[in-house]
Amino acid sequence: MIRTAISTAALACALAVVPAFAQAVPARPTAADADAFVARAEKQLFDSSVDAGRMEWINATYITEDTDALSAKMNGERNALQVRLALDAAKYATAPGLSPGTKRKLDLMRGSITLPAPTRAGAATELAGLTTKMSSIYGKGRGTLDGKPINGSDIEAAMGTERDPAKLKEMWTSWHDNVGTSMRGDYAKMVGLANAGSRELGYKDVGAMWRSGYDMPADAFGPTTDKLWKEIEPLYQSLHTYVRWKLNEKYGDAVQPKTGPIRSDLLGNMWGQDWSKIYDLVAPPGAGDLGYDVGELLAAKGYDPVKMVKAGEGFYSSLGLAPMPDTFWTRSQFVKPQDREVICHASAWDIDNKDDLRIKMCIKVDAVDFSVIHHELGHNYYQRAYNRQPYLYLNGANDGFHEAIGDFVALSITPDYLVKIGLLDAAKVPDESKDVGLLLRSALEKVPGVPWTLLVDKWRWGVFSGGVPERGYQGAWDALRLQYQGIAPPVKRDETRFDPGAKYHIPAGVPYARYFLARILQFQFYKAACDQAGWTGPLHRCSFYGDKAVGAKLNAMLEMGQSKPWQDALEAFTGSREMSGKAMVEYFAPLKTWLDEQNKGRPGGW
Repeated sequence: MIRTAISTAALACALAVVPAFAQAVPARPTAADADAFVARAEKQLFDSSVDAGRMEWINATYITEDTDALSAKMNGERNALQVRLALDAAKYATAPGLSPGTKRKLDLMRGSITLPAPTRAGAATELAGLTTKMSSIYGKGRGTLDGKPINGSDIEAAMGTERDPAKLKEMWTSWHDNVGTSMRGDYAKMVGLANAGSRELGYKDVGAMWRSGYDMPADAFGPTTDKLWKEIEPLYQSLHTYVRWKLNEKYGDAVQPKTGPIRSDLLGNMWGQDWSKIYDLVAPPGAGDLGYDVGELLAAKGYDPVKMVKAGEGFYSSLGLAPMPDTFWTRSQFVKPQDREVICHASAWDIDNKDDLRIKMCIKVDAVDFSVIHHELGHNYYQRAYNRQPYLYLNGANDGFHEAIGDFVALSITPDYLVKIGLLDAAKVPDESKDVGLLLRSALEKVPGVPWTLLVDKWRWGVFSGGVPERGYQGAWDALRLQYQGIAPPVKRDETRFDPGAKYHIPAGVPYARYFLARILQFQFYKAACDQAGWTGPLHRCSFYGDKAVGAKLNAMLEMGQSKPWQDALEAFTGSREMSGKAMVEYFAPLKTWLDEQNKGRPGGW
């Protein structure tokens, strides 16, 4: 992940001190007034971001009560600035004759706050209290296993390894009941406050504000996501049918019937968004034996964490991109320090908006972290590519682009690539008979996330618009999960429950459509790179390692940052102005054929 913005709670708190930053906006601002405001705003934001970035880094890599306090203070000051600028930007946006660039920057400032509080007295404090309380409920949440408390991290791991359906039901139900239910009323209050704040910024509601950030009318974004989903849906349905009958074979009709939805707690993941942990239950004998293990190859060749990062850098260097600066190697966190607490969750950082690039990881010598390194470096190369842009354009073309860049590079970790960097013996490259296992494992990880990442914000858009009233929160959630995922809870739910709150991004107010777009875009980028490289074999076996022409075209897109509509950036690399799921369908086409053959005579759908 890329280093994210400051917490919603801090943003809400910042509203309380907005008057300290207040600056009069002309009653009838002109285009020249708006230009001058944007210039001032960009300088203030740039200057404040450097110190804020340094403080956040220290806090993430040296966690103490003191660094927590200093980081909170810095973030509060910066957020107060962002809030004031967003409110002013909404006023300057009414000026006649705005240039396209100024209008774009005003819109970016106006839409930069995830959950805005209204400016009436006490509203900011109330919103901060609600979001902090809900996040705390989630962070301290516990489920149970064998009647004993188990925390969120441990319960996620246990859901992936436990095969007793009674224990899976216990964990799923206890987590959703204990974590989600208690925040239902607070969530409804938060919706009301944030909607009022969004209206002050000129939006119909929070959902409309979120959807406005995609270079199209807010009302057009939903249909765009629906169109993308329809392209992927047949693949998902084939996978769903196959997994359902394999689970039926494992558990029997009493636990998983042959027809209807899949019981959500049987899928190896608390939310049914990633089914890869049940690969052992659904893979045909021998299908997953690829003949090599990346982790074992790394260990055999004497790789340590730094050498793994060097290998990742080597992929980008092979495309003609300049290596990371020396400071990257001296300032990044590659391993977990033994003398202090740190945040190990992998992230990529750009401290000074120029070339102080870093990654923060606690690297293990295994296949997962080898892939994650390639992903995180994608963020860094994107950050460096657009570092000459004005401050407000220092971002991905849309919020799905940044995640998709690293994802599509990680797709190129193929046997061919491993041979080229000396990790795999060419004589041990698996033949195409192993492709079904490779693709099935990948599909279980990536394909179920498509409907999941779509429905999370579908639900919130309905809540924010009023289409889903408070009395219907749970019913609407269950209906969307059934409609898109074809899964159902292991126990009956009613409107005393609040299962959406059992997913971090809901109480934390993190928009989710970015992850849906990244799922689609990573394959679209990957196919474009493979086409440019002249690849003619099966798409899933392509590696564009070493192709400098691909690298040059990629970097040209990355350099644009957020300066142009995402459609322009997409066209610069792929030749198309439309996001499309067709590349993902092509990638998994051999698997789809195999799945349909396995599914013959078995009921599909739910």
